[in-house]
Amino acid sequence: MSNKERLAVVHLRRGKEESLERRHPWIFSGAIDHIAEGDKNLVEGDVVDVVTKQGEFIAHGHYQIGSIAVRVLSFEREAIDQVWWDNRVAMAKGVRDALGMTENKATTCYRLIHGEGDLLPGLVVDIYGRVAVVQCHSVGMYRERQMIAEAIRRAYGDGIEAIYDKSSQTLPFKADLGAIDGYLWGRAETAKSIVLENDMQFYVNWEEGQKTGFFIDQRENRDLVRQYARGRKVLNTFCYTGGFSVAALRGGAKEVVSIDLSERAVKLAEENVELNFGADAPHRAIATNAVEYLRNIDDSYDLIILDPPAFAKHHKVLGNALQGYKKINARALEKIRPGGILFTFSCSQAVSRELFRTTIFTAAAIAHRKVRIIGQLTQPADHPINIYHPEGEYLKGLVVYVE
Repeated sequence: MSNKERLAVVHLRRGKEESLERRHPWIFSGAIDHIAEGDKNLVEGDVVDVVTKQGEFIAHGHYQIGSIAVRVLSFEREAIDQVWWDNRVAMAKGVRDALGMTENKATTCYRLIHGEGDLLPGLVVDIYGRVAVVQCHSVGMYRERQMIAEAIRRAYGDGIEAIYDKSSQTLPFKADLGAIDGYLWGRAETAKSIVLENDMQFYVNWEEGQKTGFFIDQRENRDLVRQYARGRKVLNTFCYTGGFSVAALRGGAKEVVSIDLSERAVKLAEENVELNFGADAPHRAIATNAVEYLRNIDDSYDLIILDPPAFAKHHKVLGNALQGYKKINARALEKIRPGGILFTFSCSQAVSRELFRTTIFTAAAIAHRKVRIIGQLTQPADHPINIYHPEGEYLKGLVVYVE
């Protein structure tokens, strides 16, 4: 959609422009005073002008229904047209070029666009070899998906062969768009491809896998597990595709056990281990409840990885989430061998770094173990954090040494 024609105008309440003056990219519904009388036919996903109570322009953004009423696209007066999309996608690729990701033969998967971190709120694009996988988290981005695909094509040229839209599970449920996943441009020979991460091989299926097909954000943390794994017996809970398990085996782990409630995930972990190390690798994969499994392991393991799904999608369930993190970490700390190392993560945006650290402190006290923090972890550089949007720092982790 272009904003060369007149846009609907959203008027803020007095004083509610302050967060926008600090370049925060969200406008909450409570900050809106009214929508201009002639714009009452506004549709979710439309590009709107946002103005102060006094009528001064402050931003363009995608209008949406919900607590976040507008996601800001630009704080400048400019047309949101194909040229604009081309520039924004090219800027995002320029960051990955500078990071050495676009020409890295040892790692062929990375995030190209990370929502607010790349000034494109509501949009995620991951690259798997020569395929780009798009996920729209807002109606506005979904309606622009063809221009987004064209911008990706222009940024990569012959470096991309297909662009796949996987937005059906990430769009707001109430939007009722009837979204169907499929190729926006081109077509890959197969949806199950092999990608490289630090020279380790992984099967990725962008059509059927979780997220866009792989949890790219743990790349650097998997490499750290590799560095600590030598000679250790490793337990990888919530293993999904077995990324941490492969890394531990690459690092010389004595034995690795992968746990996930999903039998399909366990099969994926087994396939990835066999892809890298053959059928005789010292690895077992078990489909079971990770919390219950931890109850009965005694002191069998000296490296444990806790990487659960987000316990808190929003602040309303924050209390329950913190209890969940405390319970599972206390159980792991009780059972790990003396001299063991625990990698523990939270990918809940609602759980701050300080809250997570306090929760692990409480878990250590419950377990009656002496614990030292030897590493503080976050998301990698291709998941950048907009300095004006601290909520974008969703992944946090600790590496602790347990006496």
